[in-house]
Amino acid sequence: MALNLIKLCVGCDTVDALVAWHADNRAGRPWILQTRQTPKRAAELIDGGSVYRVFKGVVLCRQAILAVDTVGEGKAARCHITLDPRVVLTAPTPRRAFQGWRYLEGKDAPEDLGLHGQTVAVPQDLALKLRELGAW
Repeated sequence: MALNLIKLCVGCDTVDALVAWHADNRAGRPWILQTRQTPKRAAELIDGGSVYRVFKGVVLCRQAILAVDTVGEGKAARCHITLDPRVVLTAPTPRRAFQGWRYLEGKDAPEDLGLHGQTVAVPQDLALKLRELGAW
């Protein structure tokens, strides 16, 4: 099973807003997630792992991890996690707030619904409503 990261998405309320922000602010550049700490299990993350994003207490999407690099030295050191530009919608899954990022085992990861921007079998807003009602 792949090892993944889970991270809160701050500043964007929806997957559409996240994709639009990247298109407006980072167009033409690789999609890099910057964190303060480099994961100790980076080799496992690169081997098929993804970053799952939590929006307002619900996991809604993921992006595959392509590389994990430490940039800078000493107190200025940061971790750059290079992500696949394709955003995959996931089954809405509730998640409590936390700081930073956490590891997420593959067995605990929500199932994929399809790529952002493409027609999916179950629209994410419907899946979210079904989850809220306890029917999913």
